[in-house]
Amino acid sequence: MEPPIERIKISQTGKDQLIKLKRITKIDQWNILCRWAFCRSLCEPTPPSPIPIKLDSNVEIAWQVFAGEMSDALIMALKQRCYNDGLSTEKETLSQQLILHLHRGIGYLAGDPNIKKIEDLIQLVGN
Repeated sequence: MEPPIERIKISQTGKDQLIKLKRITKIDQWNILCRWAFCRSLCEPTPPSPIPIKLDSNVEIAWQVFAGEMSDALIMALKQRCYNDGLSTEKETLSQQLILHLHRGIGYLAGDPNIKKIEDLIQLVGN
């Protein structure tokens, strides 16, 4: 399945939030934290706000690194979410929604006072 984007760029704010998450969870790979964040946002009942995100940090992740073996599943989840939100599933829309969901999810995880270690991320799955 074709990815919606070849390289995922992160905003400076997102990078700072990821650094915080790396410190508290001890997960040292951007791609793993970004997958958690993306999925966290997809779980929200409302679509992310369509605000412009300045992709101004030096963090850039190739789609293959971000998605790994879950590539097709993540693409399908994104397409389903776009469909549910009444959006098109054109590549440009998918790319935009991926960035919006990713950054919203990073913000949610970094701002969650209950996340103090990796086990707290795992606990989110049970909720």
